[in-house]
Amino acid sequence: MKRNKRERQKNLQQTIKENPFVTDEELAEQFSVSVQTIRLDRLELSIPELRERIKNVAETKFDNEVRSLPIEEVIGEIIDIELDKTAISIFDVKSEHVFKRNGIARGHHLFAQANSLAVALMDEKIALTAKANIHFIQSVRENERVVAKARVVKNERETGRTTVEVNSYVNQELVFKGNFEMYRTKE
Repeated sequence: MKRNKRERQKNLQQTIKENPFVTDEELAEQFSVSVQTIRLDRLELSIPELRERIKNVAETKFDNEVRSLPIEEVIGEIIDIELDKTAISIFDVKSEHVFKRNGIARGHHLFAQANSLAVALMDEKIALTAKANIHFIQSVRENERVVAKARVVKNERETGRTTVEVNSYVNQELVFKGNFEMYRTKE
């Protein structure tokens, strides 16, 4: 029994090292144990919970990269960014983000995640949203994770306009899409 635990913990450490964004639920399923067992293993190994791991990765990896707004002003957590090209963020929908009567996420949270990701993607000190064309595809509910993927589709440096496409997914299902026309300084 002890050997299985040690082996599981070793594999758990490796899995989290390779993917710091893996949830306790996903780990429990992968290792065929309860979520509580995973939490106890993490506690023994001094591995922080998911939210802390995301925050640590974002602060160490992207704080010096994102120029257009402070990293803490991004709605959701940036998990990957290549300025003026692509970016990915995740947003966990909690009770404070949903309508009480039906548990559906309020749209402004999905918009804010996508919009702030589009702003963060700009390699400028000043970047503002000039225009947005958005579509809510399907409802997002409490406790779902929204993964927003942004990419620059058109960059007109001479006019100071950049078009960013953002698609947001829950479990690989498209839930939101938007095109953001960004104004940027011409420095």
